[in-house]
Amino acid sequence: MLVIIGYIALGIVAWLHGDPRKVVYPTDSSGQFCGQKGTANEKKPILFYFNILKCANPAVLVNLQCPTTQMCISKCPDRFATYADMQIQYQLDGKHWEYYKQFCKPGFNNPRKAVAHVLRDEDCPSMIVPSRPFLQRCFPDFITKNGTLTIGNRTAFRDSPEKARTVTELKDAAKGLTNLLDSKDVGIKIVEDYARSWCWILIGLVIALVVSLIFILLLRFTARLLLWLVILSVIAMVAYGIWHCYRELSLLSDHPGADVAISDIGFQTDLHVYLQLRQTWLVFLISLGVIESFVVVTLIFLRNRVQIAIALLQEGSKAISYMMSSLFYPIVTFCLLAVCISYWAVTAVFLASSAEPVYKVMSSQPNCLYANRTCDPENFNSTNITQLCPGSQCTFAFYGGENIYHRYIFVLQLSNLLIFLWLVNFTVALGQCTIAGAFASFYWAQRKPADIPSCPVFSSFARALRYHTGSLAFGSLILAVVQFVRIILEYLEQRLKGVNNMVARFLLCCLKCCFWCLERFLRFMNRNAYIMIAIYGTNFCTSARDAFYLLMRNVVRVAVLDKVTDFLLFLGKFLIAGSMGILAFLFFTHKIPIIQEEVPVLNYYWIPLLTVILGSYLIAHGFFSVYGMCVDTLFLCFCEDLERHDGTSEKPFFMSPGLHSILGNPQYGPQKFKD
Repeated sequence: MLVIIGYIALGIVAWLHGDPRKVVYPTDSSGQFCGQKGTANEKKPILFYFNILKCANPAVLVNLQCPTTQMCISKCPDRFATYADMQIQYQLDGKHWEYYKQFCKPGFNNPRKAVAHVLRDEDCPSMIVPSRPFLQRCFPDFITKNGTLTIGNRTAFRDSPEKARTVTELKDAAKGLTNLLDSKDVGIKIVEDYARSWCWILIGLVIALVVSLIFILLLRFTARLLLWLVILSVIAMVAYGIWHCYRELSLLSDHPGADVAISDIGFQTDLHVYLQLRQTWLVFLISLGVIESFVVVTLIFLRNRVQIAIALLQEGSKAISYMMSSLFYPIVTFCLLAVCISYWAVTAVFLASSAEPVYKVMSSQPNCLYANRTCDPENFNSTNITQLCPGSQCTFAFYGGENIYHRYIFVLQLSNLLIFLWLVNFTVALGQCTIAGAFASFYWAQRKPADIPSCPVFSSFARALRYHTGSLAFGSLILAVVQFVRIILEYLEQRLKGVNNMVARFLLCCLKCCFWCLERFLRFMNRNAYIMIAIYGTNFCTSARDAFYLLMRNVVRVAVLDKVTDFLLFLGKFLIAGSMGILAFLFFTHKIPIIQEEVPVLNYYWIPLLTVILGSYLIAHGFFSVYGMCVDTLFLCFCEDLERHDGTSEKPFFMSPGLHSILGNPQYGPQKFKD
């Protein structure tokens, strides 16, 4: 509760200091938006960077700002020039200064000032290069001549009297910023596509919801037939995909340019570009072939286990039929997760846009007491600093801030991420404990359905909140810390990509592998620990220990049934998501003649397509996760029942005869009895 209160406080502080408009609209070093009406920048809609080489700094991604002086201008420079060259040419023709002056700070008009002093005071940029506006920002206009990268017919230049630069350095620096801005441009187009197609996406998701619900209801009556139909349908669907990929691969064999590698064309937002390459269809063909082989081989070698898993799912469907409200509990989980994700995203944007321009006193006098101190450019001339330190100026230093909040923005972003992971895992844990408690009450009812409590899902939810909040929070915190470490390792890997240290990369790869395995193990243990918590009400550590030993005593049953049932449920989710994906693809690519006129015009048709596929999978996963939790709970209760009771009149089994016939076979594990 203290962490949640602190998280709310963090969001409030971020909202007070941040300004999301900085993410979308360009701002100069004074914090003014370029092109904003009623300001001095009204006719200056384009942002100009004094030294774009500094845009390769990682602060670009953290603060969403380039750490150099920025100024709003009316148009980008169209020629190459340095301030030193301009001073020489100014003595012959004053027009050179008139052109260069428009890229200097407003009010500066001293072309004879020493170059070192101009760069120190940041009155003008050290150089200007031919640029073109992109997303209201000036970016260098690179040209390749005879295989050599040039800008303004140059391959090298000096951005200060003693510092030589190459065009490649300039391109690398601009790349860091253009990647960020490209993502903004793509993001705007994605929002436009969602605005045009949201109703059709909603229709597709509603269809997926109806199909999933019908599928679940049919499992109650025709589980065996339906699951075998799902298996055969998935095999047929993948087989058709293999045939289609082979056909496209054959048709492109004679097309010019179809043999270009995917890596040569890089990332393209238009997916049609990739569909014109033979390598794309070859990748699809191999992937589908591997999937088909895996499914077929799994069914051949585990055909008897599949029969048992189907029977177990059929038994689980009987439990669900007594508490149909459990199918709709994932909606509660979805709403809670939506709140967590929205709050985290908004807080992250406000934190990232909290950076402010910091100005420092720059003085040519070595004994100036105010040198490098923070200043305010608006009232700097009215202070006594100019009198005590003649020639001093208040110049832009960097983006950020010097108070405690701004110094720890990166730490606050990490805290935002860690708490977000904790809350997400807690929400999932709450759902698992609630569903497990409901189905445990079904299993341990001696007379079904007479002894099943009324409103079992709501009662289980109330018990989880009242008695088990601490256990769920502790288990979810452990998992959140491991996920947090994995994200840090991914970040370090990105930072070390350009480093040729094989030992560091090997150790990083080993750590990533270890923490991935640890996360998978913790997910499995937490899930079973929450079931034991729901049954007995013990704390997290005790429940995890008891669940672990119980599973180890029935390890053969776990290996046989747990993954096989997960595999069958995954096939059902895959079939629903794949079917909706095919239908959405035919619709958004105008392949359905009846409703061609209703299809909206989109920038990227794959945006609503992927949304429908992902949304359909999540909807199917929501329904099927209830089935998965039901089967896991019944299985754990069965193992506990088998160890505590012997089926006599003194210690009767709580399991149904059908469940005993499915799992009670001695070949699947030892039957141990204890008092």
